[in-house]
Formats: sequence, C-alpha cells, structure tokens
Amino acid sequence: MSRSSLTRAALAAAFLSIGAGAFTSAQAQSAMPAWKGEGATRYVCGGIGSDESNAMRAAMKEHPLALLFARADGAYLADLQVEIKGADGAAALSLRASGPVCLVDIPAGRYTVVATTQGGESKSQAVTVGSGSTTASFRY
Repeated sequence: MSRSSLTRAALAAAFLSIGAGAFTSAQAQSAMPAWKGEGATRYVCGGIGSDESNAMRAAMKEHPLALLFARADGAYLADLQVEIKGADGAAALSLRASGPVCLVDIPAGRYTVVATTQGGESKSQAVTVGSGSTTASFRY
C-alpha cells in the first residue's frame, strides 16, 4: 500500500471516528426528556429506562446541580416534590422529580434542597452551586 493510500485510510478512519462520536452525542441528547423553565433557571428530570438514564448521567457534569433520588437499597426513586430555596429562604425553584435524576441549571449561590416522597418523608441538603458541577444524593 502506498504512503498516500495509508494517509487517506488514516484520515477516513479519523473522520468516521469523529462522526461516530458526534452521532453518539446527538443520540444522548435525543434520549433526554424536555427541559422545563427558561433562562438561568431551568431543569430536566428523568432517568427511567437505560437510554434516558445513560444520557442523564452523561450530562451531569455539564450542569451546575444534579439531584439523585434512590431508596436505601439503591433502587431508583421518582415522583418526589423538590423545593430549592436560596440562602435567604426564598423559593428559587419548585419541581416534581419525574425520574431519579434531575439536572438543574441555576445561578451560582447557596441553596437548600428539600425533597419529599409521596409518603411524606422529607430530606434536605445544603448545596453550593458555583464552579463545576455539584451533586446532591437523597436516599430514603
């Protein structure tokens, strides 16, 4: 095989690899549920089913706050009422977690997240949102 043939083959392989990566990223985005809210404060909850769960977990590092909900035995938990309150106690966001993973885009600051199950059990966590991504896990 000539040197130019090898170069063309290497470029074709690289192109296919890049194309496959872009396709995988597009697939992950299409597996995500629709975002709710707008502007600086918006959220998406999901993670039911393997494609959606994989897409949500892959996107966690791209958002300021990720919330995870599970039972004590590790099984996923969904349908919780979530209140996110600012440092002053004012409600910053209220949502129904329709899945075990919620990604939240919210301005930098200190917040208290209160998550309540359908059975009425509440847990709260203080979080600081700023540089990077913060994850708060709730186990019931």
